[in-house]
Amino acid sequence: MNPVQNTNQYKAIVIGGSAGSFQVINKILNGLPTDFELPIIMCLHRLKHVRQGFVEALNLKSSITVEEPDDKEPIRKGKIYLAPANYHMLVELGNSFALSTDEMVNHSRPSIDLTLESAAYVYKNKLIGILLSGANKDGALGMKKIKDWGGLTIVQDPAECMIDTMPTSAMKVTQIDHVWPVQKILQFLLEVHKQNKKISPLMSK
Repeated sequence: MNPVQNTNQYKAIVIGGSAGSFQVINKILNGLPTDFELPIIMCLHRLKHVRQGFVEALNLKSSITVEEPDDKEPIRKGKIYLAPANYHMLVELGNSFALSTDEMVNHSRPSIDLTLESAAYVYKNKLIGILLSGANKDGALGMKKIKDWGGLTIVQDPAECMIDTMPTSAMKVTQIDHVWPVQKILQFLLEVHKQNKKISPLMSK
């Protein structure tokens, strides 16, 4: 079945990535239209104590503003959110963020697993999870949770990744729905956008 034609309209996209994912993220964000409605929640490994420059670099290429959310900030349509440096970023029931400085998970803070797992619990079968190039296993268990809750799972094709540990680790712990190169991932997101634009006028809200 075509995942875009699923009767359950997607409500959010969560993306994880580490080493080798920056250029991939730039390509995806640059290719999205300015009226892309689904919130995009990104957890990317980054230098802990460098708080300036990363978001600005993403915004140079993105057609939609990328921002770091505050604790308890509501998640809104048409927004792209990035986990702040050295903070875990979780999605809470009620559709808001929770930030924490709890212990590292998989030697990482922010932890991709925590972001993906919390998003899976909140959005369930209305979530798209995407895992990109990276050098460790962070995100693998998060993708399993997305799959377990009925969400759609996509990993970047390991053959295309600068470092393939992250997507291959996810493929070992769960049955990933799609293994795609970045251009196919972008094409899919554009198709989701197209379908949502058709559905939105029919929705009550």
